[in-house]
Amino acid sequence: MSAAAPAQTVVPRKRRGVELMLIILALGIGIGGYAMVDYNINGRLDDFFAVHAGVLAVLAVAAHVVVRWRLPYADPVILPCGIVLNGLGLAVIHRIDLANDPPIFGARTQLIWTAIGLILFILCAVIIRDHRPLQGFTYTLFLVGLILLLLPLVPGLGREVYGAQIWIGIGPYSFQPAEAAKILLSLAFASYLVEKRDVLALAGWRVVGLDLPRLRDLGPILLMWLVSLAILIFQRDLGTSLLFFGLFVMMLYVSTERAGWPVLGTLLFAGGAWLGYLNFNHVKIRVSSWLDPFSNYDQNYQVIVAQFGMAWGGLLGTGLGLGRPGLVPLARSDFISAAVGEELGLTGLMAVIMIYGLIVARGLRTALQCREPFGKLLAAGLSFAFALQVFTIIGGVTRLVPLTGLTTPFMSQGGSSMVCNWIVLGLLMIISHQVRKPVPTIAERGSDDETTQLIPLAPAGGGAVLR
Repeated sequence: MSAAAPAQTVVPRKRRGVELMLIILALGIGIGGYAMVDYNINGRLDDFFAVHAGVLAVLAVAAHVVVRWRLPYADPVILPCGIVLNGLGLAVIHRIDLANDPPIFGARTQLIWTAIGLILFILCAVIIRDHRPLQGFTYTLFLVGLILLLLPLVPGLGREVYGAQIWIGIGPYSFQPAEAAKILLSLAFASYLVEKRDVLALAGWRVVGLDLPRLRDLGPILLMWLVSLAILIFQRDLGTSLLFFGLFVMMLYVSTERAGWPVLGTLLFAGGAWLGYLNFNHVKIRVSSWLDPFSNYDQNYQVIVAQFGMAWGGLLGTGLGLGRPGLVPLARSDFISAAVGEELGLTGLMAVIMIYGLIVARGLRTALQCREPFGKLLAAGLSFAFALQVFTIIGGVTRLVPLTGLTTPFMSQGGSSMVCNWIVLGLLMIISHQVRKPVPTIAERGSDDETTQLIPLAPAGGGAVLR
């Protein structure tokens, strides 16, 4: 009788040490950028620097400790990417603050929103930890998300800012409800499509080798199309309209694997945008500033000055604190990528875009590895919404696409965007933890009584090990 080989269990590596090292690097970039601004403009660190560095470092380390405790198998790259973007955004906002005479303190307000966002990220990890129970609130989440999306249209509550009515105001405070609606509708879409996937995957007419959906199944996409048209027409916001309609169509495609859905969605949105261009002046202005901004210098001043600033920055930039990004209107919010392009150059802007791409790639990798359908759709939806938001706003600033009113995640000044994007990262971390955590095992006796074989069970979160 041969000796039995000892049973072995392969456990995925947690990679929390790697995450900590990346967080330290991210803090070095963010805090170092803030210090560089101070030295290049004032020749010394300002009195608030120690508070800024301490708060950011404590919050980042606290988030890491909670992840190590509650989500030990979560993706090790997502959190550091969020911290480096957040820290760099704070440094750029601080630089624009100092361009004013007298200086203002927008970076300090943004640091408060950063603290709230990271605290909510921590609460997501501590309280939720498992995304699957969220699947049971399909229609409640959809209704609340839809109400939030259309809330700026309520008279007396909605506020128009620079031509777009996408804000609600309560006293001295304002909030962009589309940011919260993005999370709620992603959850609702994922839950709904899990339930209706088999029906929506049925083919109808076949046109040029493409299977189009049945007419009876067009209700959901037509509803979202009408909502997106309402946002485009009444709120005058092309970016939010594209974001939510594109999110739903993409999740339809991921759920059904039918190419007919994105083709139909593209045609519907293109038709709606064309009708908007023909009938509404605010759409014509956005297209004009995209195709020929110099045709109206006063109307397109923001886009023109941003182009000059990035051209002056060139490949390597002027250096933090050495450019003139304050000349661009709204440089701290919608056009913060123009400030980055001017002072960090094309190289710095591309590095920022690559970090955004890394977050999206890790989110989509989590979706690919997740065998549980709700988690797969949710991770894919959140990642796609994040990618589309970055593409539309940075593409608008660089004149790749018409300018939209979306924010640059983690960098633009604004509390609603900051808080909601940290919640998005929290949900992606929760899903990745469920995907990567070790599978349970059972001991099965073999034909030889002295041999034990460990057989893995189906994982709770599903999927292969993320190395």
